[in-house]
Amino acid sequence: MATGKGRKRIKQNNIDMEIEKTTGTKSVNGISMYYEIYGKGEIPLVLIHGGGSTIPSNFGNFIPYLAQNNKLIAVELQAHGRTGDRDAPESFEQDANDVVTLLEQLDIAKANFLGFSNGGTTTLHIAVRYPIVVNKIIVISANYQKTGLIAGFYDGFGDATLAHMPEGLKKSYLELNPDPAGLQNMFEKDKQRMLHYIDLSDDEIAGIKADALLMLADRDVITPEHLVKMSRLIENSRLTILPGIHGSMIGEICAPDINPKTLEFTAGLIESFLHS
Repeated sequence: MATGKGRKRIKQNNIDMEIEKTTGTKSVNGISMYYEIYGKGEIPLVLIHGGGSTIPSNFGNFIPYLAQNNKLIAVELQAHGRTGDRDAPESFEQDANDVVTLLEQLDIAKANFLGFSNGGTTTLHIAVRYPIVVNKIIVISANYQKTGLIAGFYDGFGDATLAHMPEGLKKSYLELNPDPAGLQNMFEKDKQRMLHYIDLSDDEIAGIKADALLMLADRDVITPEHLVKMSRLIENSRLTILPGIHGSMIGEICAPDINPKTLEFTAGLIESFLHS
């Protein structure tokens, strides 16, 4: 279980700061799970990436904005990036258990969670299944039922190959883990999870008692109606819909024309929510 500690200089747009950074792996439910820790704070904010993604591809542009006032714990999930795989399909339920088990090993009893895309679905599973560890949740561009995806999302999905995967995501994976077979494996497992998507029920979502910030872009792959429904089910929720596409509000690597002002605005909304 390797661990590295140091300080990282962040110089990005109007941000110029030096923060503490720790990287490491833990043996979690039979896999070697990679994580990064940034900054300081009372209750850490756990960052959970989406499908086909890694810490840098989803959050590399956004971490500088969040790390100024928060302790961050960013993770890579089963078969993604620097985390190992197991002889079992991926599932949101297993990812949720892996994240919570990692936090136990890091002696974290309570955390805030920010999940993007499939990571947002994992965050919902954590809130449903492990409420004792949850302080607040931030769910960005995520669904809890298959019907929450836009019309046409699954057109041709069953025939998709690695060639259809966004180049930015492929490049990010291979930069961290130069293993083409591992990339193919991740793609296939992500694809199968989406083809055989297992819904959470409305009752399970309504049972979430944690404060929740639900965020979506107006041209996202999740329908606004689905997010509105989710916001009405979760008693202590706030709903935000911003201009943009999937990932643009956090500077995800595949989003075109990443705008620092957008990232600053998104981070400000999250800061206000976390510290209110």
